[in-house]
Amino acid sequence: MDSTIGSRAGFVAFLFLLFSCSTFTSTEAYDPLDPNGNITLKWDIISWTADGYVAVVTMYNFQQYRHIQEPGWTLGWTWAKKEVIWNMMGSQTTEQGDCSKFKAGIPHCCKKDPTVVDLLPGTPYNQQIANCCKGGVLNSWAQDPSNAVSSFQVSVGSAGTTNKTVKLPRNFTLRAPGPGYTCGPAKIVKPTQFITSDKRRVTQALMTWNVTCTYSQFLAQKTPTCCVSLSSFYNDTIVDCPTCTCGCQNKTQPDSCVNRNSPHLSSVVSSSGKPLNTPLVQCTSHMCPIRVHWHVKLNYKEYWRIKITITNFNYRMNYSQWNLVVQHPNFDNLTQLFSFKYKSLNPYEGLNDTGMLWGVKFYNDFLSSAGSLGNVQSEILFRKDKSTFTFDKGWAFPRRIYFNGDNCVMPPPDAYPWSPNASSKLVFSLLTTLIATLASLLILLS
Repeated sequence: MDSTIGSRAGFVAFLFLLFSCSTFTSTEAYDPLDPNGNITLKWDIISWTADGYVAVVTMYNFQQYRHIQEPGWTLGWTWAKKEVIWNMMGSQTTEQGDCSKFKAGIPHCCKKDPTVVDLLPGTPYNQQIANCCKGGVLNSWAQDPSNAVSSFQVSVGSAGTTNKTVKLPRNFTLRAPGPGYTCGPAKIVKPTQFITSDKRRVTQALMTWNVTCTYSQFLAQKTPTCCVSLSSFYNDTIVDCPTCTCGCQNKTQPDSCVNRNSPHLSSVVSSSGKPLNTPLVQCTSHMCPIRVHWHVKLNYKEYWRIKITITNFNYRMNYSQWNLVVQHPNFDNLTQLFSFKYKSLNPYEGLNDTGMLWGVKFYNDFLSSAGSLGNVQSEILFRKDKSTFTFDKGWAFPRRIYFNGDNCVMPPPDAYPWSPNASSKLVFSLLTTLIATLASLLILLS
């Protein structure tokens, strides 16, 4: 019996090590499913002025599936000298600062450490430039590359007027909208080239520098933001998200969550007093704003089907342009997807086990706040690979799931629904071992 239990314990330990990266423990700004993902800021000086320069700042979201949603990005830095911002197009600083020493023209911002935000849609055309004025919303590169870029123009004074006298800004910060991003130092790079509209002439920036910002989920929030539950047609067990995954109900603070059966639910939500981006979740055992449920639904001769349901338990957040990233070995043989869009992600050459899913525009690309409409679902049909397919040992369940770029907590592997065949084999093995042990004892006693 010890050997059988030991073998199962060994397998469980192996699964735990395999899935341990799905728990919320990483402190590094590195994503194994998007190893090259980052947000790059490009500063292009396009002209010199009497006391400084005019630059176009462009923000590229090179992350495959992590986007910036409302209320949008906030960019900050520290000037190296005593620079001021005379004016801006496509964005604005949140504070003007002390400009009392200027008598004639008053600058847009005199702060040593300005904070810049995007302008809102509907901004007058004479205040816009290309790729501006989206309210700080920046889509992911894989989902919508045309809207993964944001730009603004800034006129800087009291600065250098040549490549040798310009000093690069320092201490860049990016909030999207909260913490999570760490930005490196500005680095001078080869000047950006621009092609004219008639494509007959190429011009270039007078000077260019880049800043790279990377994301860490550990820095973004202290607790996870989503979890995964599992079920299957071959087992009556429904494996819920682990208890207290994203926090526990605080009995001393009744407003830590909202009961869905509360008779005054709408008034409780509207009068919570919490900031817009602070979750106000439904009272559950896991206390997560988002739950992803994976159900192994049907088994055919050459195919098998699963159902994915995403449920929003957050009363203060609607998720527009949401996305889901799933890692499972059968994604290399996906046959059909219903009511979701799909793109294969191949972070490593020769390995096709990761898929990105998101909603169809104007149909289910908007995940409403908690309530009767706070869920989206779809089904996926996979073709079986006879050399690898099995329902044993939890193979049919995902290895990893991300929602909006955040790693969701999986149940412990030993809690997965086991197939009847696997259970019967285990019971038979245990009985065989038990009988053999009893027989050995009888022989010794006789």
